[in-house]
Amino acid sequence: MHDTPHVIGISGSLRDDSGTRIAVQRALDAGAVAGATTEHIDLREWDLPLFDPDAGEAESGDGPELAARVREADAMVLGTPMYHGTIASPLKTALDYCSIDDVEGTTVGILAVAGGGFPTPALQHLRASVLELKGWPLPQDVAIPESWAAFEEGSIADEDIAERVEELGSDVVAYAGVAARPEELEQPELATGD
Repeated sequence: MHDTPHVIGISGSLRDDSGTRIAVQRALDAGAVAGATTEHIDLREWDLPLFDPDAGEAESGDGPELAARVREADAMVLGTPMYHGTIASPLKTALDYCSIDDVEGTTVGILAVAGGGFPTPALQHLRASVLELKGWPLPQDVAIPESWAAFEEGSIADEDIAERVEELGSDVVAYAGVAARPEELEQPELATGD
């Protein structure tokens, strides 16, 4: 872990006026206030062809660089719009370029945005992906339903949602590196009576 926690945010939306991107940036801003360095990875600016495990590095666009940025992060905020009940394909492709070695032990804050009701399936699917990569997802995630009403003029209009997003950003900083705590802090083995 870095002396100052480094947090990256990845937005899974390619839409220009993306509420997901606004929310991820708000979480990163809160992380910066909590003492972290932050970087927002805007997938519109990355060349990420569909992941092909048989492709060489030359055919993988910016995939290897993305994996390196993830590997160097102490914590992440992952945000996705919910499309057809699941994670948006740009974020899924980005995660496909990451291996367990890139994500293992990384603290991850999760948020999902939906045009309709609560994006619970997308949150569950994103959490499952993080767990498969052996990341450490925070217990509390952020669901932003009815995005048409939640965002206004490039910011989060609902103060309760804004507060939850900011808490997510400060929590990823507070718990950055928690999965790699020193051995002396781990629970001792209990003696068994024979």
